[in-house]
Amino acid sequence: MKAARTKRETAAVDAPVCECGTVHEDAVAAVRGGLSADAALLNAAELFKVFGDPTRLKIVNALLLGELCVCDVAAVLGMSQPAVSHHLKVLKAARLVKYRREGKQIFYSLDDEHVTNIFYQGLLHTSHA
Repeated sequence: MKAARTKRETAAVDAPVCECGTVHEDAVAAVRGGLSADAALLNAAELFKVFGDPTRLKIVNALLLGELCVCDVAAVLGMSQPAVSHHLKVLKAARLVKYRREGKQIFYSLDDEHVTNIFYQGLLHTSHA
């Protein structure tokens, strides 16, 4: 019995393929000249990995609505403080969130408007047909 294909395998098989075998050298040269540096692409890939976790997206979503301390984020998400702290550490390392100390409390907020834009652009892209 044949195993069912995953969505990714089906998409790869069903993707249209050029059958002419002709390389359009002018188009290739123009695109090669405009490609981003490998280091920049690697950094962007690492950023998208951080955004690839639904819990971290929930934290970003919560912080879009306002500054929160770790306890607040844990309460909003129904998670333990250590779990939230771990995700915030990852988000901070990726420069997506920043914090400020007020006595014994640490308040987190989004690092800048780019984080907001990336989040909303992702939602917009995935919501349209």
